[in-house]
Amino acid sequence: MYGDEATVRKILTELGDTWAVVGLSTNRQRAAYGVAQVLQRFGKRVIPVHPKAETVHGEQGYASLADIPFPVDVVDVFVNSDLAGAVADEAVAKGADAVWFQLGVVDEAAYERTRAAGLEMVMDRCPAIEIPLLP
Repeated sequence: MYGDEATVRKILTELGDTWAVVGLSTNRQRAAYGVAQVLQRFGKRVIPVHPKAETVHGEQGYASLADIPFPVDVVDVFVNSDLAGAVADEAVAKGADAVWFQLGVVDEAAYERTRAAGLEMVMDRCPAIEIPLLP
């Protein structure tokens, strides 16, 4: 398990409310769209990061993490596992406090690099499933 309950709770409740969601676009059929809605309902600011830089859920999108002109607390990753490690590295460079790889997204080397850089990290879990379970 990559991300115990204490880490999940810390990311969801203590590390800040600005979440960059990598892979979020206006495509309502993609999981990122619905997960972002849930995060917003729980008070998170959701920043779309997608090559199209579309506005989603009322928030301006950006083509990359580096393009976001303000700090982000958590980077939520909705890309294939083979691309996720590079996104984790970008999150470290951006100065994020945590990285969250969605269900099915696993990169053990990226997990080790990200944790070694001092960030909290969860892999292969979904914040939209976890956040309603918090007391």
